[in-house]
Amino acid sequence: MLRRHKLPPLEDRGPLRAMFVITSMPVGGMEVLLVELIRRLDRERCLPELCCLKYFDTLGESLAREIPAFTGLISRKYDARVLWRLTRLLRKRKIDAVVTVGTGGDKMFWGRLAARLAGVPVVCSALHSTGLPDRVEFSNRLLAPITDAFIGVAEPHGKYLAEHEGCPAGKICIIPNGVDVEKFHPRRPNPCLQQELGLRQGAPVVGIVAALRPEKNHELFLQAAAIVRQKMPEANFLIVGDGPRRLELQRLAAELSLAEAVHFAGTRADIPEMLALIDVFLLTSHCEANPVSILEAMACEIPVVATRVGSVPETVLDARTGYLVPPGNAEEIARRTLALLQEPDLAAAFGRAGREQVIAHWSIERMVQGYEELLEGIYRSKANGSRAKFDVRGVKRKREPSNSPSK
Repeated sequence: MLRRHKLPPLEDRGPLRAMFVITSMPVGGMEVLLVELIRRLDRERCLPELCCLKYFDTLGESLAREIPAFTGLISRKYDARVLWRLTRLLRKRKIDAVVTVGTGGDKMFWGRLAARLAGVPVVCSALHSTGLPDRVEFSNRLLAPITDAFIGVAEPHGKYLAEHEGCPAGKICIIPNGVDVEKFHPRRPNPCLQQELGLRQGAPVVGIVAALRPEKNHELFLQAAAIVRQKMPEANFLIVGDGPRRLELQRLAAELSLAEAVHFAGTRADIPEMLALIDVFLLTSHCEANPVSILEAMACEIPVVATRVGSVPETVLDARTGYLVPPGNAEEIARRTLALLQEPDLAAAFGRAGREQVIAHWSIERMVQGYEELLEGIYRSKANGSRAKFDVRGVKRKREPSNSPSK
């Protein structure tokens, strides 16, 4: 049965208990953001908990040492018993808000359905990607009526969710991704790290930080690297991230005569130190929402050359903080990269402007505040017997009286 009772006013109760539901937490941009969010939430406003439906993985295990965390609720695809397990967990933990993290899949479906059955007042879905391979499937679209907010990471992303992913525009709220500018800042390269990776001191380095997944299009990175290498033989190329496509990409690097110039660093915990080794940062993706990697690079004053996809033009300001290029154009990526490598004053100016842009618009503090205000705002509306509506900019529209009883 649904738990239906009048909610106490936000001012008359303690902090909201929020459960973040995700499949698992390997090292990735979305997962790193979730770690930062959970760690920084004001405990006087929100008490976070974590549910990894399948298993914790690296970042989940780290968080499990800090907050209440749960896993192993789903054993296989179409394991419908997860609904009963998750509903029972939400009731036992007296959860006030459920936030499913990630686009589509089991976490988005079972997380929202269980929240509804458990009578959780606030139900949100945070969507961090745009287009393939992550989509909001038909089954997940059916649950839009029981969802209070769909969280996008940039205005173009919000519009995409409304136009292509079946998310009601009135329920879309934008909370931009954020970066810790105290952690990500310009620093000198570490000679020991250069030696570890086989990078010659003083040699120009072009880098990318991204999981080795098809949508990140590392093939384009390597094709551009081959062109840059012809013009600048001393250039090195650093790929930070891992995935099942590593061997395939290593073979392509060898075919392009780049085996000695391309360094596959794998998954790293020292991303700020890795970025310090890079002179020009590339993003070669087919599709993106609001990639954290370029925000981190910009915070470190590294100029960016990126494909003009998704909301990337909101962060990379063309000819101001870096260059935007058409998707799939290796020649243009190489041309812009060479321009920055050959003009260090221009690269430095772009880098400084990039950090200023991140500080002004993409700080981690703004992201955390956005989540706190969203969860509290929805709860307050439910307690007052009204529903808060949002447009794609994340601005509250008018409140509408609700004739249905509060959850």
